[in-house]
Amino acid sequence: MERTFIMIKPDGVQRNLVGEVIRRLENKGFTLVGLKMLQPSRELAEKHYDVHKERPFFQSLVDFITSGPVVAMVWEGSGVIASARKIIGATNPLNAEPGTIRGDYGVNVGRNLIHGSDAPETAQGEIALWFAQTELVSWTPTIQPWLYE
Repeated sequence: MERTFIMIKPDGVQRNLVGEVIRRLENKGFTLVGLKMLQPSRELAEKHYDVHKERPFFQSLVDFITSGPVVAMVWEGSGVIASARKIIGATNPLNAEPGTIRGDYGVNVGRNLIHGSDAPETAQGEIALWFAQTELVSWTPTIQPWLYE
């Protein structure tokens, strides 16, 4: 089974959207295998957004992500990376389809509520950055035979 990293950013936490995000991913049939709430350190945020370190918005992004609590999660399922990104919606909420998290709740690109891994390699790195292996729980939901052939 594929795994992905999903983070509800400080704006999503402050707007009480944690349950809504979890509900949408659970309703799709994905399995939550890691969950924690924390206020990221600058070091963690800089490592997470390292790919953007040369961009002009890097420091404001780090400032924002460390400004309040986030909810870090690991989800598992067949095609979970691509499917979660569709559920999340386009990075800029103005371009996100209605019915997606960003399309329904997002206001602008700087406050787009949620992060989701974009590829298997990215997901592996992000999961390892945010979670110790002992913080992840492998389990088989009883609904699994109804989801997968």
